[in-house]
Amino acid sequence: MEFENTIGLETHVQLKTRTKMFCGCLLKTGCEPNTNVCPVCLGYPGALPVANKEAIRLTVMSGLMLGCEINRHATFDRKNYFYPDMAKDYQISENGNPLCLGGGVTIETPNGPKTIRINHIHLEEDAAKINHYAQTSGVDFNRGGTPLMEIVSEPDMASADEAIAYLTALKEMLVYAGVSDCNLEEGNMRSDVNISIRPVGETKLGTKVEIKNMNSFRRWDGEALETASMRTKENAHDYRYFPEPDLVPVALSDEQIEEWRKLLPEKPEARRARMIEEYGIAEYDAGVLSQAKANADFFEAAAKGLDKKGAKQLCNLYMSDVMALLNESGKSIGECALTPAALRSLVTMAAKGTINGPTLKELLPEVFEKGGDPEAIVKERGLGAVSDTAALEAFVDQAIAANPGPVADFKAGKKAAAGFFVGQVMKLSKGKADPKIVGQLVARKLAAL
Repeated sequence: MEFENTIGLETHVQLKTRTKMFCGCLLKTGCEPNTNVCPVCLGYPGALPVANKEAIRLTVMSGLMLGCEINRHATFDRKNYFYPDMAKDYQISENGNPLCLGGGVTIETPNGPKTIRINHIHLEEDAAKINHYAQTSGVDFNRGGTPLMEIVSEPDMASADEAIAYLTALKEMLVYAGVSDCNLEEGNMRSDVNISIRPVGETKLGTKVEIKNMNSFRRWDGEALETASMRTKENAHDYRYFPEPDLVPVALSDEQIEEWRKLLPEKPEARRARMIEEYGIAEYDAGVLSQAKANADFFEAAAKGLDKKGAKQLCNLYMSDVMALLNESGKSIGECALTPAALRSLVTMAAKGTINGPTLKELLPEVFEKGGDPEAIVKERGLGAVSDTAALEAFVDQAIAANPGPVADFKAGKKAAAGFFVGQVMKLSKGKADPKIVGQLVARKLAAL
């Protein structure tokens, strides 16, 4: 009998707010444990919560990006459970009336596009972080109370590859919208994975198993060759949900929602299609550039004013040399000294023949690291390309006269010897000669011998 997977994801995303969900404590990373806390996020009796409006806005914007229906009357509930990471023994969440309903994420599969449906998105407070040591465990409440958005999918994924594609597309959209950094290593985005199997053709779901708090797109115990059971999954009635008495409902008007809708960025898939059409670049290149919004923003700023030919040259330089410099340095495009105007200047000078390829390759790492105006640097150092035919012919004649051995090799049929003379001319011109023109002159001079 053949079986198939059914996979659903509950993805928790920490929202990019300045303060916590129900109190004014600042959200900072790297602080000493339990320093960004107050009576509210520590669950002291009598401390009253106040909802973070910015967290509500970011959740609504996420829902709009994902095609959800926005609930005009959302309510908070108490989710009761006893665990050290929640001091007041309940979590403020949304159960009956979440902010966002429906929606979906479209992914590419070997069989074509597939839409992974979203059941709902609700807003809640994150739990504290439990740190385990050799003999003891400690609880750090700095994270406790962080605004946390939970995106619950339908069990529409049939493989690990589809789950990864869904999470990748979801992460792209949320980062584009400025909702979260979605940094998996820092726990900004983590998923509970619900998996079941069933006979092929069966419509009823099988028995569900949940893998909690996965903060990478693949997880496997390479030594044990298995995933281990940690604890049983609670059901809704185990949490004894009831309405949060200390918070009023979230009431949203159509005008407010439309105002936030206007702030939405272009979706990544729409941007890819536009970049292919507008700049004439390859689908693969558009996909890589648009995967990180900062890269796409930089490229489009640099391509401003260029025609399609120039945009393609810019894309080739970015995809090869700039990406290599980013990888080597470990920096993002926003952290280096290179500016869009400087990169455009380098491409434009190379296209006009003001500088040659070797000079471009020499200047780019310097401008990447130190910044500066490439045109001014070229003028100051005299790095402009030598394209004057008479001057280049003199270099060619000098190279041929000084190297009778390679001349004899060429006459004997070793055509590769021509490349030797091109290299000699480049040395004589201190790298300023146009290699294309030099190659033509060398070929003509040697053929005349």
